[in-house]
Amino acid sequence: MRKLVLLMTAALLASAGAKPLTVTILHTDDLHGHLDPTKIGENNYGGYTRQATLMKQYSQSDPNPLILSGGDSFQGTLFYNLYKGLADVLFMNLQGYQAMAVGNHEFDDGPAALAAFAQKATFPLLSSNIDVSGEPLLKDLIKPYAVLMVDGEKVGVIGAVTPDLPLISSPGDNVKMLDLLTSLNNSVKALQDQGVNKIILTSHLGYTLEQEVAAKVPGIDVIVGGHSHTLLGTFTNKDFPASEGPYPTVVQNPDGNKTLLVAAWEWGKVFGRIKVDFDDNGAVTTWEGNPIPVTMDIAEDPTSRKMLDTLTVPLTALRQQVIGTTSTGLNGAREDVRKRENTMGDVLADAALAAGKNGGAVIGLVNGGGVRASIDKGPITYEEAITVQPFGNTLTLLDLTGAELKQALEYGVATWAEGKGQFLNVSKGMSYTFDLSKPAGQRLVSASLNGQPLDDTKTYTVAVNTFTAKGGDGFDVFKNTKGRRIDTGTLDIDLLVNYIKSMPDVAAQNEGRIVILNEPKQ
Repeated sequence: MRKLVLLMTAALLASAGAKPLTVTILHTDDLHGHLDPTKIGENNYGGYTRQATLMKQYSQSDPNPLILSGGDSFQGTLFYNLYKGLADVLFMNLQGYQAMAVGNHEFDDGPAALAAFAQKATFPLLSSNIDVSGEPLLKDLIKPYAVLMVDGEKVGVIGAVTPDLPLISSPGDNVKMLDLLTSLNNSVKALQDQGVNKIILTSHLGYTLEQEVAAKVPGIDVIVGGHSHTLLGTFTNKDFPASEGPYPTVVQNPDGNKTLLVAAWEWGKVFGRIKVDFDDNGAVTTWEGNPIPVTMDIAEDPTSRKMLDTLTVPLTALRQQVIGTTSTGLNGAREDVRKRENTMGDVLADAALAAGKNGGAVIGLVNGGGVRASIDKGPITYEEAITVQPFGNTLTLLDLTGAELKQALEYGVATWAEGKGQFLNVSKGMSYTFDLSKPAGQRLVSASLNGQPLDDTKTYTVAVNTFTAKGGDGFDVFKNTKGRRIDTGTLDIDLLVNYIKSMPDVAAQNEGRIVILNEPKQ
């Protein structure tokens, strides 16, 4: 009891000179190199040139702006493939970012690419739950927290990255993970010891884990989220999916105060903006805000437009760059990828498995609707790879029971005659047989992995695109599974390009992975 009283007294003394404060948090997350706008339906959203306009407008009009990122500026477009994040940091410096959580994709090209980004950044990169002291390239470049001065008041900003980092990216052996809750508690205490009583977490943990942190770690007032590509707020825009929660999501903190959780979806399609009032004890009292759709009627920032035009010029050459070769050609014809084994589907499933192996994947699956083109025999260019995988989809790892896997395969062949996109292509080592003389729901005859029948009670880690993992094409079995789920964030185009680059020759033949019994004669 005496210890608790002493701690409370110390905290009160530390914040004795604090005053009420209003802060406007302007925030983004999961931009993933989307310098250009992204098309949703018939309309375009996002783009760094319009984001720069909004950042400038609200930085000038709003009280005490704080510009923060929830991480994952890396990976996702040809801009990243060419510039490795250095194009993004130019815009972030121009827009005046003041702190950024390190995301998992910042490590995709190892410590060197992140170090180059950090050295160019005019803002601190933060993560409290990793130790980079043993990595020479990153030592002193990533801090657990930073203290920013806002209207004469100290505001603490802490960072955190998903604990799955080693499974879904490439931080290397010298970057060590630390216990998340312990690290956050330590950073909060260190800030409070410096007299900081207004604390923001820039988080790359994802919406679910961020709510848990808000409920368990005292002293955190606002969480600027990232990683889960979560859309929060209220919108009338018919192009947008349903919101996943209110903006902000309010969680009761262990210290008796409220923690506000905000996020800004993905790819700069919306711009996060929330005004928060703190009392002199550092507690949140009132708030106001909602993400702003970044539509094409927002004027482009002229300086950003000139920068983007310059950076775009080399992409034409990149699109024509040869990334590999195929001596056989790869068949991705619509009438095959949705009904039977095909070489393009085999390659994509193998590429998904290769990309997910670090996270424990033993099977790769690709829905037929996710295979969009063939590749002719000869050299393979980036342009051809993009034609095959144009969606900007990402890769998810799912833990499924054998029974769930068989349910998915059964569903995949249920509409075989109609050639729907739910038909599942499978990776090397996986095979299944179905009988078209049987009614839908009873067609699967057998399914095996490496020659062994799938065990209904055994758990298998499966690499599948996020569209399908979230229930796309009607895969409720994937959507509703209770097993582990990791969205790696790796783009479909990148996993295909990486796979092609790893092969001296992408020579593919049908291997009997999918066997059809009693196929009707044409």
